[in-house]
Amino acid sequence: MTAVGTVAPARTLGFETRQVHAGAILDAEAGARVTPIYQSAGYVFDSFDDGALRFAGRSAQRAYSRNDNPTNVVAARRIADLEGGLDGVLVASGQAAIAAALGGLAQAGDRILAADRLYEGTREMVRGLLRRQGLAFDTLPIDSDEEAWVAAVRPETRAIYAESIANPLGEVADLDLLGRVSARTGVPLVVDNTVATPYLNRPIEHGAAVVIHSTSKWLGGHGSVIGGAIVDGGFDWDAERFPHLHAPRPHGAPSWVEAFGRGAYGAYLRSVVVLEQGPTMPPTSTFLLLHGIETLSLRMERHVANAHAVIDALAGHPAIARIHHPSLDAARAEVVARLLPDGAGSVVSLDLAGGRDAARAFLDRLELVSQMTHIGDVRTLAIHTGSTIHGKLDEEERLALGVTPGLVRLSIGIERADDIVADLLQALDALSAGTPGTEAAA
Repeated sequence: MTAVGTVAPARTLGFETRQVHAGAILDAEAGARVTPIYQSAGYVFDSFDDGALRFAGRSAQRAYSRNDNPTNVVAARRIADLEGGLDGVLVASGQAAIAAALGGLAQAGDRILAADRLYEGTREMVRGLLRRQGLAFDTLPIDSDEEAWVAAVRPETRAIYAESIANPLGEVADLDLLGRVSARTGVPLVVDNTVATPYLNRPIEHGAAVVIHSTSKWLGGHGSVIGGAIVDGGFDWDAERFPHLHAPRPHGAPSWVEAFGRGAYGAYLRSVVVLEQGPTMPPTSTFLLLHGIETLSLRMERHVANAHAVIDALAGHPAIARIHHPSLDAARAEVVARLLPDGAGSVVSLDLAGGRDAARAFLDRLELVSQMTHIGDVRTLAIHTGSTIHGKLDEEERLALGVTPGLVRLSIGIERADDIVADLLQALDALSAGTPGTEAAA
C-alpha cells in the first residue's frame, strides 16, 4: 500500500485547520481519508537495486519501520507543522524523546546547560543514566539573567535545556531570553513543550532549535498511549560543536549538513539515533495520537478554562497554604503574559497546610478525580508528588525544589468545571472540618 502524496493546501491555514490536515497522506489504493495504521515491519523492494538504494538513503521509498513507518511519519510531520519546525521524529515515549534529542547533540565528555526546574523524571535520567554515559550537566536558576546564562556556556556545552512550563510547580522559562543566549553562543536551545503544547506556546518562534513532547499527555489527550516527539526547528549545524553533523560520512556520503542544511539534525535523528537505538512508537498508538491531535485546540481551551475555575474556587480555602500555577506567579507575570497569552496550561498544584497526612486524607477522599501518575488527560488527575514522583529524594532535596510535604499536583481535565470543583471542595472541606479519617496526624 503506497501513499499518493501529502495533503498540503497552497494557502496558509490556521492552527485549528492544520491540526486536522497537516502532514496527511492519502492512501493510493483505498483512498482512505483518515491516516491508516500501517502495521508492517518492513516494505517489499521492487528489485535488488531498489533495496540497495533504500538502505543507502538514496530512495524516497521506505526500508524499515523501525524509523520510517508511514503512520508515524504523518504524526511527526503534523506535530512539526504545529510547532513551526522543519522536521519531526516520533519515538516511543517522552523519556525516549529527551534521551534521543540530547543523544543527537552530545557525546561523552560534552555538557548540557539546563534550567534548575525540570520534571523529576528528567532530572533522574540526567543524574543517572546520562551521567553514566559520560554527559555532564550544569544548572542555573530558571530566573537567571541573560549574562549569567551566557557566562555558564562552556566550549563543551552542546545544548541549553528548559521546560516551557515546568512540572509540577509551573515556573515559566523566559524563552525569548534563552533564545538570545542561544544566538549569542551558538548553542541550540532545546525546549520540552509538553505542558504548554504548541497551541499555547511555540518555542521555535522564540529562538528554540529543538522542541520535545511527551505525546502521551495533551497531544494525545486521552491517556491511552505512550509516545514522544522531537521537532527540528532548524539551526546552523555546520559549527565546530557538531562535527558529527558537518563532517563527511563514510564511503563518500555527503555530511548531514551538506545533504539537509538546517534540517540536518532531524535527518540524523531519524537515520542514526532512532535507527540504531530503536525507540519505535507502534503505529497503532500513533493512530490514536493522531485522533487526539485533531481536537487539541478545543481541549486546551477547556483545560485552561477549567484550571482557572478551580483556582478561583479554591483560592483562600483554609486547608490550602498555597496554590501553584503560572498565572499566580507575580514575580514572572510579565514573562507569563508575553509567552502564554492564551493561557498557561492546566497543571495546578496545591500545597496543603496539613502536610503529608492532609495530602493522604485529601486524595483518598476524592471521588471524581483519579489518583494516578499522569498529566494531560481529559480526566482530572491528582498525585502526591513527594511520595511518588519525588519519592527517591530526601526531604531536604524535595524542599529545595519547592516540593513540600503537602504538595498535591492536579492535572485539570475537561469535565464540567463545577463537577471538578465540587469534588475538590468536598475533600478540602472535610480536612477543615476534621471529618473522621481526614485529620492530620500530630
